Amino acid sequence: MGNRNLIITIEREYGSGGRIVGRKLAEDLGIHFYDDEILKLTSEEPVLSGNVTAPENLFRFQSSVIRELAREESCIIVGRAAGYVLDQEEELERLIRIFVCADKVRRVQRVMEVDAIDEERAKRRIKKMEKSRREYYKYFTGSEWHNMKNYDLTINTTNLDLDQTAELVKDYIRLKGFDK
Repeated sequence: MGNRNLIITIEREYGSGGRIVGRKLAEDLGIHFYDDEILKLTSEEPVLSGNVTAPENLFRFQSSVIRELAREESCIIVGRAAGYVLDQEEELERLIRIFVCADKVRRVQRVMEVDAIDEERAKRRIKKMEKSRREYYKYFTGSEWHNMKNYDLTINTTNLDLDQTAELVKDYIRLKGFDK
């Protein structure tokens, strides 16, 4: 029998609310949420060779931490191409790979609100972050970040609030029978 931990990975467009949805889901489901914490956990991994901060090494160490977390506990992991990393793990029976998006107007509004910046800075930040995420995903996975075949569930949060989005994911968990 494989690993029965519920693992949810979330890739998201900047400003779509994906990280906040992930935190809310983790709270609702009573499981851990990992985002930037993976960087801290990665820095605690024993260094076997080379420079930890070199992109290839950092990705390899982060992937190792992600796989270890998935083996040990139910959790939600945001970013870091975690869905791709874990999709290679055949024993994970309850893996849900989510992509959260929203239209540009809504994302700009959210970034302006959350980051307390003006519209032009929000647009520039979105463009910069999306380019970075797209390039990171392509470089380390060889696949396109926006290729929806890489995900089990794609959610457009343009017309949903973040609580509704979390409910939608919980409905999906129930439909898949992963809540048992």
